[in-house]
Amino acid sequence: MTEELELLETPPAPGPFFRFTDEEAWLDAASAAGFMTTVTDEDGNESEQLQAYTHNHAIDVVGTITVGGEWDEDGNETVAPTTLDGFHINYLGDLPEGWEAFEVTPNTPYRVFA
Repeated sequence: MTEELELLETPPAPGPFFRFTDEEAWLDAASAAGFMTTVTDEDGNESEQLQAYTHNHAIDVVGTITVGGEWDEDGNETVAPTTLDGFHINYLGDLPEGWEAFEVTPNTPYRVFA
């Protein structure tokens, strides 16, 4: 049995991209969307962990983005990089409720899904 694959004339555009105000706002949104799970370590300590990749979604936590900056040959910073506003996430899947408010369209994405 052979199946014909439908070829895309245009590859899918990268994104969507999201910018939350900070990491805490991102974690709150991830928790509200059901993307966090409680894990227990070998000592019985519980913590929340992001389920970044499932059959329903993929989450790439980019985090804080910096641009520019200069360092000398020893790795010492000579010119500080600029920190962009927000905490950045790339996401594939059904859009969680309320996330539309955080979607951004960068001219040059810092990182995309391959």
